[in-house]
Amino acid sequence: MGDRKAIVVGAAGQDGQLLRDALRSQGAEVVGVDRGGVVSARSEWNHRPLDVCDRPAVLRLVGNVQPHEIYYLAAHHNASEGAVESPGELLESSLRTNVLGLVAFLEAIRTSGSPARLFYAGSSHVFGHPRATPQDETTAFNPENAYGISKAAGIFACRLYRANHDVFASTGILYNHESWLRRETFVSRKIVMAVAAIRKGDKSTLALGNLEARVDWGFAPDYVTAMQCIVRHRIADDFVVASGQARTVREFAQVAFAAAGLDYREHVVGDPSLPVRPQPPLVGNSAKLKSETGWRPTVSFEEMVNALVQRELAAA
Repeated sequence: MGDRKAIVVGAAGQDGQLLRDALRSQGAEVVGVDRGGVVSARSEWNHRPLDVCDRPAVLRLVGNVQPHEIYYLAAHHNASEGAVESPGELLESSLRTNVLGLVAFLEAIRTSGSPARLFYAGSSHVFGHPRATPQDETTAFNPENAYGISKAAGIFACRLYRANHDVFASTGILYNHESWLRRETFVSRKIVMAVAAIRKGDKSTLALGNLEARVDWGFAPDYVTAMQCIVRHRIADDFVVASGQARTVREFAQVAFAAAGLDYREHVVGDPSLPVRPQPPLVGNSAKLKSETGWRPTVSFEEMVNALVQRELAAA
């Protein structure tokens, strides 16, 4: 990539950290934006506070950096077993972060005439209870929570700007993807951390909610590669990024405990009191992404879970 520049919004999250590392390994100059402000190797930009909904401030940033690529990964959502905000607070925060901040960057590209290409991280939650399985780019949106509603609005905003304002704005409709950087509130990381603690002897059991909940899980570094394939594609468009397979929480636990030489049945207990919000089984079809960009996942479900456990064991 040589002297290419990129802005990563949501740089402190799982995908943001992985993407920053990937871009820098390609020789790109990366300017990160997170809740703490701007993070850059350049002293004149570093540690400046930035409200992503402040359109004049975003315009100045885009004008100063002159990026070739902008990745809008910032998101507000509740993890499946995390504490729940009030409906009003959750919807307001989701729309602010997932839509209004995105529009500020789209407007910056439009009004400045910047040639920057923008990638927006959508979500499988836009499908809600889907009318078809698997879901692809033609499946109707049917969001049923604040996160899905706001992500659908973000995708429509990208469509508007690329259709009416000549802005290169692509979206990735991302299904669940995991790495060692996941927060502890996500069930994948909760399981992996418990395996390491049990293997070490610090605890003996792991309480989980619905063991039969089905999830389309992928490996986050593969999905970060997909983001780059999408933003560098010849045309701006929407693409589903998924593994195409639904696995149960029970299967995740079984593989994870086996990776540490343990039998999950001896340690996992069901706890119906855990505040698990119901989620429909969502399975994505990435045929379009594979056909048009050549992207392929490099790690299977079993390999991903094994790798996460081994890394957690090594850290422990």
